[in-house]
Amino acid sequence: MFDPKKFFKSFHYAARGIFKVAREEQNFRVELAAAAGVAALMFLFELSGTEKAILTLAIALVLVLELLNSIFERMVDLQKPRLHPYVEDIKDIMAGTVFAAAIGSVIIAVLIFGPHLTALI
Repeated sequence: MFDPKKFFKSFHYAARGIFKVAREEQNFRVELAAAAGVAALMFLFELSGTEKAILTLAIALVLVLELLNSIFERMVDLQKPRLHPYVEDIKDIMAGTVFAAAIGSVIIAVLIFGPHLTALI
């Protein structure tokens, strides 16, 4: 049976997790600021629905991967990082994953906003 109290409580837990990462992870705050900037540009320029959807997906991908990166970092830290050399590898690979998504997002933004910005010049 659907329990509205439990349902809305789950939003509270989700928000608490996101705010915790935002407080503790500088990269997440930078990515949130970039997302806000892109969102502002989305409303400033006349973009198609497809362009807006692609930018929104790119933003979501980077933010979700950063959240996953934070999860992995905490999980491997529980394994006492001094005990296994793979702990550093796992952290580096997750950071690289977020970085690759961020670079891809920047490329998408340049491809979409580039023609609009050059039209202004």
